[in-house]
Amino acid sequence: MNRRLLVGIAALALLLVTAGCLGGTSSVSNDRLDAAPDGEYAWTAETDAHITVQDNGRFRAVYEMNGSFVELYRFDGFGSRTPLPVEAVRYRYENGTVINGTELKARGGDVTQNDRITNVTLPADAGSDGKIAFSSSSTPKRFSLPVFVEGSYEVVLPADRRVDFPIFGSVRPSGYETEVVDDQLHIQWTEVTDGNVVVQFYLQRDLGIFAAVAAVSVLVGSAGILYYRRQIQALRDRRQELGLDVEDDDR
Repeated sequence: MNRRLLVGIAALALLLVTAGCLGGTSSVSNDRLDAAPDGEYAWTAETDAHITVQDNGRFRAVYEMNGSFVELYRFDGFGSRTPLPVEAVRYRYENGTVINGTELKARGGDVTQNDRITNVTLPADAGSDGKIAFSSSSTPKRFSLPVFVEGSYEVVLPADRRVDFPIFGSVRPSGYETEVVDDQLHIQWTEVTDGNVVVQFYLQRDLGIFAAVAAVSVLVGSAGILYYRRQIQALRDRRQELGLDVEDDDR
């Protein structure tokens, strides 16, 4: 019985260790790869990574490539890697030629996905200074991705979004600079080497709503305290009228 138990435990451990490989790897469909992005990709950006956060919970990313492939993923609530779903994949050669996902595959590249990562393999004739671009989903009012490519970064928020109010906004890593261009906040880092780029942001009108709610809460709270004190005083006056002993609470 003990031997069977040990064999069962060993089999379970092996299953857990190899679980990441059981799902297999599949190529992302051409329909997803060739889909049209929601806006123009920032091919001319001077940073190594450029992310445009959209107001519909999505983002467009452009990365300067220094290798033949890039692994795309994010972390779940348990700290495990999960594949980043991508679409509208484009590759731009150093000479400015842009190809879609189908052409990328035809030229020896591929976009595959398993239960841990999405792997983008560049075309065989990619060269050394090309850029890869894709679209994906984000969380409303919060952008977060691991650092896929080392170097300079820029994140552009939708219009009227800001990060400087501590309760609602935050940016990681530190050492960034900000600039507002056409009401859009640009956040830039000179060098990012590891970890995650995280931007928690808010609509400027949210501050007005918060201030109004806070003011109403203060008024309601003050009115409640005043009402309570008046009730205490009325009870005290009533006891005095009845000739009952009343302690002086002001001593």
